[in-house]
Amino acid sequence: MPTHVLAEAHGDETGALLAFLEAQRGGLRRAVLGLTDAEADRRPSASELSLAGLVKHVAQTEQTWIEMAQERPRSIERTAETWHLSFRLEDGESLAEMLAFWDEVAGRTEEFIRSVPSLNDTFPLPEAPWFPPQARQSMRWLLLHLIEETARHAGHADILRESLDGKTAFALVDEERTARQG
Repeated sequence: MPTHVLAEAHGDETGALLAFLEAQRGGLRRAVLGLTDAEADRRPSASELSLAGLVKHVAQTEQTWIEMAQERPRSIERTAETWHLSFRLEDGESLAEMLAFWDEVAGRTEEFIRSVPSLNDTFPLPEAPWFPPQARQSMRWLLLHLIEETARHAGHADILRESLDGKTAFALVDEERTARQG
């Protein structure tokens, strides 16, 4: 990881987990730094993955998990026939819109997690062949899962970005810092 994650305060588990989630989001956001929609939508490997598609997928996935934890209906329903749409920009969608959407989702995630009395609180998982029957997960598990999901795709994004123009995560960290200072 090219950045160091600081917890909010010693012993603040919620703050530390949210900080690690944000650090992983940052890795994926940096991977699209300075790219046009067309560049971010390119698929530079044998994979069907694009950087824009990864941003969209991770934002929608985070939203789905938070809605599940809140025991609310899903805003975006995916089926086997529409699953692929979570990995690509559709007509009328832009990278900037997906990044803005993800910022909103991240804000709602933090607000929700900070509102739960305990990370030990649980929520039911939906009935699905990949979940155990009548399973419940803790808010801690949820945060760890979101960190895992985001980190996995941030790693994919590093490879895709380097394949597009040779820029590595470290170079993009420097570029982002320079832009903030300028």
